Amino acid sequence: MLNPLAGQLTHYMDLLSTRQKLITSNIANADTPGYQTKDIDFQFEYLSLVNGQPPSVVEVADLQTKNDGNNVSMDRESRLLAETALRFNTAGSLLKGQIRIVKSAIQEGRAG
Repeated sequence: MLNPLAGQLTHYMDLLSTRQKLITSNIANADTPGYQTKDIDFQFEYLSLVNGQPPSVVEVADLQTKNDGNNVSMDRESRLLAETALRFNTAGSLLKGQIRIVKSAIQEGRAG
């Protein structure tokens, strides 16, 4: 009953949720020797998710590695955490709007 935009938003929010989990895992392992930062190629994975494929997790290249082999950048992870939360909230608001439109149409149909 919802339009295709709602389905796209749902896929987008699923991907954001996956990314949020990866970011929190990176932060949790910031002091783990040898731990390598993990992420997803967001644009590629969004298109893959829309086509029914689960996201692929990859190690992030080109980050400075500490003496213990860990390459988690708290600055990077904090920025991504805030960005992901903002995107999720925006997508949630858009999805609520789509649901409100459908709800309004249903209520008007009952009244008429």
